[in-house]
Amino acid sequence: MSRLCRALVTQFFCFIALAACASSPEPQPSARLSPAAIQGRVLAETHCARCHAIGVDGASTHPLAPPFRTLSRNYPVNSLEEALAEGIAVGHRDMPRFELEPAQIDAIVTYLSAIQERPAL
Repeated sequence: MSRLCRALVTQFFCFIALAACASSPEPQPSARLSPAAIQGRVLAETHCARCHAIGVDGASTHPLAPPFRTLSRNYPVNSLEEALAEGIAVGHRDMPRFELEPAQIDAIVTYLSAIQERPAL
């Protein structure tokens, strides 16, 4: 093995060792989601992320589109099932209409329930 190769291997293992010693970051929200909630997140990314903040942080790009994590401030999240089934026609003025299958609605509601802000104690 050449010196250069040994040096690169040594640097690689040093990097791995340092990374292992560093404090691990908080797991990503998707790491804690059920399979149904993950499917709901994918649907939200497809249909909603253009305007809404769909994750546990960040701002919505559209000023009239609430972040999904705050929806329970104004609605019981489960009450959104009917609106999703009927193809939401309310919301911000330029919100597109779309229709979802019952399993997709369940997945989105499961995801929304999982990401709602928890009241401060």
